[in-house]
Amino acid sequence: MPAPRARQISLTASQRRRLKKLAYSHTAPYQQVIRVRIVLDAARCYSNAKIARLRGVTVDTVRTWRGRYADEGLAGLTDRRRSGRPARFTPVQLAEIKALACQLPAETGVPLSRWSCPDLATEAVDRGITEAISASTIRRILAADAIKPWQYRSWLFIRDPDFATKAAWVLNLYARTWDGEPLGDDEYVISCDEKTSIQARCRCHPTLPPGLSRTMRVNHEYDRGGALAYLAAYDVHQAQVIGLCSDTTGIAPFTELVDEVMTQEPYASAKRVFWVVDNGSSHRGKAAIRARAVKLTVPSYRTYPGGTAGFIRPLA
Repeated sequence: MPAPRARQISLTASQRRRLKKLAYSHTAPYQQVIRVRIVLDAARCYSNAKIARLRGVTVDTVRTWRGRYADEGLAGLTDRRRSGRPARFTPVQLAEIKALACQLPAETGVPLSRWSCPDLATEAVDRGITEAISASTIRRILAADAIKPWQYRSWLFIRDPDFATKAAWVLNLYARTWDGEPLGDDEYVISCDEKTSIQARCRCHPTLPPGLSRTMRVNHEYDRGGALAYLAAYDVHQAQVIGLCSDTTGIAPFTELVDEVMTQEPYASAKRVFWVVDNGSSHRGKAAIRARAVKLTVPSYRTYPGGTAGFIRPLA
C-alpha cells in the first residue's frame, strides 16, 4: 500500500512573517513554537522524515500539524477541546456545597463564627452530600462563583432617625461649608480622637544597622513600660496631625490637647476652629465644657452623629 503523500504548504508573505514571529517568540508556548516551525519547514518542501529529525519529534506528529495547518490555517495549530477526566461531583452536589457555604454556621448548629474550607469539607461529609471531599476542592468549587464565606465586613445599624441631618453638618464641614456659607481662609476644621492601651516597650539591646550581605538585626527581648494613650488632632484640610501621649484619657488630657492646638498658629489667631469629636465622656457633657471654658470661649456646642463638635476660639 503506497504511503500517503505529504500535504503541500504554500505561504503568503504576510503569513510567513506572522509564522516567523511566532517561531522565534520567547513568550509563546513551546508546543506552539514547534508546530509553527514544522509548518515553516513544510513550506520549504522538506519531507516529513527530515522535519521530524530537525525538530526532534515523530513523523506522525509532523504529519498531524502539517495537515491541520493545510486544512484550518493558523487556528489549526491550537489544541482541540478535550473531554478531560469525568466529573467526581454532580451538579446537585456542587449546588448543595455552595448553598451550605452561603449559610451562617450558627444556622446549621455548628459552633463557628464563619466557615473555612476544611470546616465546609467536614460538614459536607457529615451531611452526606458526598462521601469524601478535600478543602482544596471546596475552594475551587466556591471560587467558580466568587464565594468566600471566610471573609467578612463589619457594618453599623443606624438607629438615629435624624442621622442624615446630623451627618450633613460634619460632611459639610469636611467640604469647607457651614450653614450654607463656605469657610474662610482663617477658619479650620479639626478631627480629634484617642487611641488607648498602647503598649510602651523598650528593646533590651540596641538594634544593629544593616551592612554588607546582612539585614538589620532587632533583638526580641524588651521591657514593658506600661500602657499609654495617644491623643491626636487632625487638621482635615491642612493634612497636619498634632498629638500627645498621656497615661490615661479623660477631660484633663483632652483639654491639654485642645490647649496645645489652640495656642499655636494658625489656630491661635483663627476666626473659628471647628472640632469634630466622638461621644466620649471627655468630649461631651457639662463637666467637659466647663473644663475647656477656663481657657477657651465656646460660643456653641452641638451634638453631631457619633459625637459632639464645638466652635472653639482662643480668649482675646
